[in-house]
Amino acid sequence: MQGFEKYKKMYFMPPTDCYDWVKKDAIDKAPIWCSVDLRDGNQALIEPMSLEEKVKFYQMLVEIGFQHIEVGFPAASETEYQFLRTIIERGMIPDHVTVQVLTQAREHIIKRTFEAIDGAPNVIVHVYNSTSVAQREQVFKKSKEEIKKIAVDGAKLVYDLAQNEKGNISFEYSPESFTGTEMEYALEVCNAVLDVWHPTPQRKAIINLPSTVQYSMPHVFASQIEYFHKNLSYRDSVILSLHPHNDRGSGISDAELGLLAGADRIEGTLFGNGERTGNVDIVTLGMNMYSLGVDPKLNFHNMKEIRSAYETLTNMEVSMRQPYAGDLVFTAFSGSHQDAISKGMACHAAGEDPYWTVPYLPIDPKDLGRTYDSDVIRINSQSGKGGVSYVLKQAYGISLPDRMKEEFGYLVKDVSDKEHSELDAERIYAIFKDTYLNVPSSFHITECHFSQNDGIEAAVTIQCGDSTNIVTAKGNGRLDAVSIALKKHFNITYELTEYTEHALSRGSSSKALAYVGITAHDTLVWGIGLDEDIIKASINALTAAINRTGLSSLYKS
Repeated sequence: MQGFEKYKKMYFMPPTDCYDWVKKDAIDKAPIWCSVDLRDGNQALIEPMSLEEKVKFYQMLVEIGFQHIEVGFPAASETEYQFLRTIIERGMIPDHVTVQVLTQAREHIIKRTFEAIDGAPNVIVHVYNSTSVAQREQVFKKSKEEIKKIAVDGAKLVYDLAQNEKGNISFEYSPESFTGTEMEYALEVCNAVLDVWHPTPQRKAIINLPSTVQYSMPHVFASQIEYFHKNLSYRDSVILSLHPHNDRGSGISDAELGLLAGADRIEGTLFGNGERTGNVDIVTLGMNMYSLGVDPKLNFHNMKEIRSAYETLTNMEVSMRQPYAGDLVFTAFSGSHQDAISKGMACHAAGEDPYWTVPYLPIDPKDLGRTYDSDVIRINSQSGKGGVSYVLKQAYGISLPDRMKEEFGYLVKDVSDKEHSELDAERIYAIFKDTYLNVPSSFHITECHFSQNDGIEAAVTIQCGDSTNIVTAKGNGRLDAVSIALKKHFNITYELTEYTEHALSRGSSSKALAYVGITAHDTLVWGIGLDEDIIKASINALTAAINRTGLSSLYKS
């Protein structure tokens, strides 16, 4: 691809080796989560949310369990300002929730921000200025010392104004465009800010490192974070926070490796909404932890409702392939996948393993409010016998015999292929009934009486057209006796090779489903019978099988 020559590495490696994070294999506890949906997410919308929409979104974030929520940039617009005043004046900030407000390190913006937070019980004042080489040289045209002075002056003003506030105020600083800043210089600026605030273990400050633009592979970012983790002043009094974006598509891995490297906190959004390619997706991050047996301290059990509210309030769409939340992320169309899932689900239901180990499903969809029958296995022309039989079992309680699954699977696939469409459970059941239950009949058995006489003797009343005949025969069992009577009456030959049955429902009014397979001319043909009486169900199944062969239609009275 032409044009690659004009690009170069834009990131800075730490001055020392920082690879201890490589030795860790998992995140063992949830970070402090901060939602920035109402700021980064909102400013990235084509049409930003109205005040009341922001209120609804904020309430959803509280219900999910966020303890830090960035509610906006109150000096940026009247809507932002009024939103913060609204949730303060309506008493909508619970004791366990800290709202966060964003401000540039500029005097008039900082003062306006403090006007907005008046009366809030718990607030993080998040001050920032850009420190990257590109911003220093191209935008601000200032030296390193001048840029550091902006940060320090902003930190001093924030600190001084906070002394006059009644609420519990914490401080946060971000060297914006951190990933495009020399590591030693970024550390120097952050430490200078901390020297103004003098944090303590009881009153910690937040240093937030934003990958405002992703420039490097995730392992480089992790090394940068480890460098800060090891070299920040007041480290035991600092919450080291990350704010990953997703320009290279590695926001999740940046965040996960950054946590391994020593970070304590993550700023992100639901489903990764944000400018350009978005912010890190907190839903995916949290569920990744959940899938490894770590409590993310966020509640996504009602994922469908969260997604629906998000789409309604933002006018954004969650992709069908969005991890954990997309319509199709738990869905298998492939026959081999469906078969493995079906068997894995059976093992899980039998309690053979206390842990979730079902093939192709990293987590149990039910944990997110999804259902097995409509979300996991869906049927089209790529599906197989395992998937088709699983749908029948889940939706209607029908357990096909193993030898019947392949035949019916191919039948359903053929219908889907010819119609170029997915088949839902209702349609699959209709195909099942039309094929095996509602079989056109050339004869009927209207009565059947049994007696014990050196075996089982059956007196079978056979109606064929206008003709009715009673035929007797002996067999090893009731169904065998009926089968011999039918062979004798119609002068036909077949072998009764398959029989199975199961209850279709429970209770005194339950029905039995019987499956009969007969082999005629080297072909196995199935029939199914349904009745409250298992003997009647079996006879109906045999009748259906013979009618499906067409053998009885050759009979001439």
